[in-house]
Amino acid sequence: MLTYLLRRLLLMIPTLLGITLVVFTIMAISPGGLTGAMLVGGADLKPEQKQAKIDYYNKRYGLDDPAPVQYLRWLNNVSPIGFVYDENRENPQFSWNKGSDLGESIFFGQSVLALIKDRLPITLLLNAITIPLIYLIAIIVGMNAARDRGGGFDVSSNIIMLALWSLPSMLVGVLLIGFFASVQHWQWFPTGGLSASEAYQMPYLPHWSSLVDIAKLFLLSLMSIVFAVGVARIKSIQIRSAVMILLGGAAGAAVAWAHPEFILANWLLWPLLCASILWLVARSGSGILRVSVMSVIGLGLAWLMAMQWLSGEFVRGFLLDRMWHLVLPIIVLAYGGFASLAKIMRTSILENLNADYARTARAKGVSENDVLWQHVFRNSLLPLITILAGILPSLLAGSVIVEQIFSIDGMGKLVIEAVQARDRELVLSITLISGLLTLVGYLISDLLYTLVDPRVQYD
Repeated sequence: MLTYLLRRLLLMIPTLLGITLVVFTIMAISPGGLTGAMLVGGADLKPEQKQAKIDYYNKRYGLDDPAPVQYLRWLNNVSPIGFVYDENRENPQFSWNKGSDLGESIFFGQSVLALIKDRLPITLLLNAITIPLIYLIAIIVGMNAARDRGGGFDVSSNIIMLALWSLPSMLVGVLLIGFFASVQHWQWFPTGGLSASEAYQMPYLPHWSSLVDIAKLFLLSLMSIVFAVGVARIKSIQIRSAVMILLGGAAGAAVAWAHPEFILANWLLWPLLCASILWLVARSGSGILRVSVMSVIGLGLAWLMAMQWLSGEFVRGFLLDRMWHLVLPIIVLAYGGFASLAKIMRTSILENLNADYARTARAKGVSENDVLWQHVFRNSLLPLITILAGILPSLLAGSVIVEQIFSIDGMGKLVIEAVQARDRELVLSITLISGLLTLVGYLISDLLYTLVDPRVQYD
């Protein structure tokens, strides 16, 4: 395993070189090339002033050198070992510990490393929440659809997942802002950003001014969750479906009631939509799915009641404010991923349920539930692990749209600004990071294969 890991790490180096070389070549052969002329702004400059500014940029950033020399200089800068030059780019001296330097952004006028340190944690936060959410929903929905093959949950979930996968994220983002962040409809979420301006003056955790309100919130949450879980665990499908349809209709009516204007379409659409969703959950044969969904609903119900009935002053705090701002961006980032992965998970489980080893286990008297969890489940994860290799860079690319729509200053927005400004240092550094994430994703996928499938060996 160690030999395989070292070999893969060494192979990353020429791969990253190839990726950055392609990007640099495209920028170099594009109209105008990489010269100081592209940095000069102001149409009112005199010709001699404009030429002096071009000469200054060419000398400072080495843009007057041939393209191969520029690329080799960039490689020397980002490499932790290499040649060290003086201020005039002369007298090279080889060093084994010179450190890596990503250069200075021409457009922003500051170091690339400082820009990435400022933007990358935001994108990593979005991905750290989105990736587990995508896989959790995909596995739960895919497994239940496979177990209910041809049934109501299977057919309905396939239709819903196909519809979600077909919706472009830019359209969904705009619609979510238009409906759930606009004063004309439900102003439940902010229109953009990661935090409100006043959130930086708040304490980190939410709190009430009265201890009595905290006790009330705890009791409301406990009772709501117990009630929701009790409904989800009702054994009779008919009774369970009827109760959850009533709860869904009531929740939909509450959504319609919260609209600032009386619109008949809201009173028809939302109760029907919420009741249909909970009916599908009620019909599911998975207790885990029913309990999970109803627990979230119960917790949300407790929170809504707390907002209405508690009398003390409430301060949401920085943490809750950040979570409040992340709801809509996370939805836009996640829905397409779990929609496609759920279909893949369903297909993989159905394929393995009909495999020889599953039939052999049934012939030995193993229950269907044990066949699913002890034999089929692990093998069904292999396609999802394969797709994991492309999840990291794809979410980085997907955040370009999300960060633009929701005005989030992350890596996605930085990519657009760097490409528009033709900022060579910044574009190459982002390409290097994106390529590294892709290769790390492939490496993680290969290592996870050994955990899921004992037949895979790298010794």
